[in-house]
Amino acid sequence: MIKKTIGLGIASLLTIMLMSVPSFAGKLLLKVPVWFPTTLPALGTSPAWVAKQINAIGGDLTMKTYEPKKLVPPKEMLEAVSKGQVNAGYTTPGYNTGKLGDKGAIFSAVPFGPDAPEFLAWVYYGNGRTLWQKTYDDAGFNVQSVPCGIIAPETSGWFSKKIRKSSDLEGLRMRFFGLGARVMEKLGVSTSQLPGGEIVPALQKGAIDATEFSMPAIDKRLGINKILKYNYFPGWHQPATLFDLIINKDTWNNEMTAGQRTIVELACKAVMTDGLAMGESMQFETMKENAAAGTENMY
Repeated sequence: MIKKTIGLGIASLLTIMLMSVPSFAGKLLLKVPVWFPTTLPALGTSPAWVAKQINAIGGDLTMKTYEPKKLVPPKEMLEAVSKGQVNAGYTTPGYNTGKLGDKGAIFSAVPFGPDAPEFLAWVYYGNGRTLWQKTYDDAGFNVQSVPCGIIAPETSGWFSKKIRKSSDLEGLRMRFFGLGARVMEKLGVSTSQLPGGEIVPALQKGAIDATEFSMPAIDKRLGINKILKYNYFPGWHQPATLFDLIINKDTWNNEMTAGQRTIVELACKAVMTDGLAMGESMQFETMKENAAAGTENMY
């Protein structure tokens, strides 16, 4: 009887211990829907680059990216990751401003704000990373946010006419991102935050008169330069733009080992360098090509 009681006690203790320890059995695949097509330099290539590095390590963590709308629609990504419908996603807080409140946009780009080195200093060695995560937590989303990409300064917009004074902006309908849209609205512009793939069709249909999207090399991929002639610099609204890899918090806390979490953190830190360097490297040649084809680069 005593042996039986001891045996039951040990079995119960082992059960409790196993229940309290996260399960690390088997390999973990991070299925990552992305906001931008992976053909877009920096914007889309960054999550693909992260996946390539993680998979090259060859451990029990792998990552696969899914083109926009292939797994979940971009606008539904945050809720899908939070609910565990997918275990990860690649986005930027600025596209989730309505869900995160106005604070969300601060972690993407700040008009007239910090450039890339200043932004990264605040995120990693100030209180930025803590506040970034708190923004998701306070909004009730069950996700772990890992800063995971940054791009060089963008242009401030493409227009069909020269903008010589602020009154020239009054009445324009313009695609614009984040907090910068608030500035433009104060100048009399009607703004909308269209996805990249909808910008050119909206211009062709006359639904918008002007737009900004990203850097010249990316804008050219979309064909914006074929419709609008005047490209203005610098991108005061996005002197640097940050992105994040969001992972379902239950996956992060209970299914991933400390080593797997470290791999993700390091890969995301590394892509900061790759994305920024790529963005800076390709703009000048694109601007020269645009000018040769009729674009007027305005400063």
